[in-house]
Amino acid sequence: MTRRELIRMGLLAAITVPFASLFRKRETMGSGYFWQIDPDKCIHCGKCETECILPQSAVKCVHQYASCGYCLFCSGYYQDKRVEFNTAGENMRCPTDAIIRTYVEDPYFEYKIDEDRCVGCGRCVQGCLSFGNGSLFLQVRRDLCKNCNDCRIAKACPANAFVRVPADHPYIYRKPPEVKS
Repeated sequence: MTRRELIRMGLLAAITVPFASLFRKRETMGSGYFWQIDPDKCIHCGKCETECILPQSAVKCVHQYASCGYCLFCSGYYQDKRVEFNTAGENMRCPTDAIIRTYVEDPYFEYKIDEDRCVGCGRCVQGCLSFGNGSLFLQVRRDLCKNCNDCRIAKACPANAFVRVPADHPYIYRKPPEVKS
């Protein structure tokens, strides 16, 4: 090996090594981290429904049962300006009928999310926060998300609520209310 070849290889290594480490970090970031919504930052703008690259958004409503009041009137379930106090379609907040209401006992009802119907619009979450206790919130479903390095929802999110979280803690939950004794 000549001196000229040695210098050329040294320069080539000096140039490529820093870039190789950048690509390695990016690869680790993509596989070891996931996109998630910080429920305390989310403003329920509706962009999760429209900006996701998937035909139906990977963002779904989550119901944190530990925080729920199981109310007869759930503002995440019913619209604010409902026609009557019944379960007719024009009274429902969810445009896809993804919230299922089940009677427990007077005056309590349980609300479950049918994720196949949920499009991640955030209307129920907005309703729950306007009158309720915030037990409904949006989360990115890890099994549905493609984990794009350049997530369109994250770019479009006006509240910067889309964040990267480690794979061993893929969901961000609201803190349940403290129980007073």
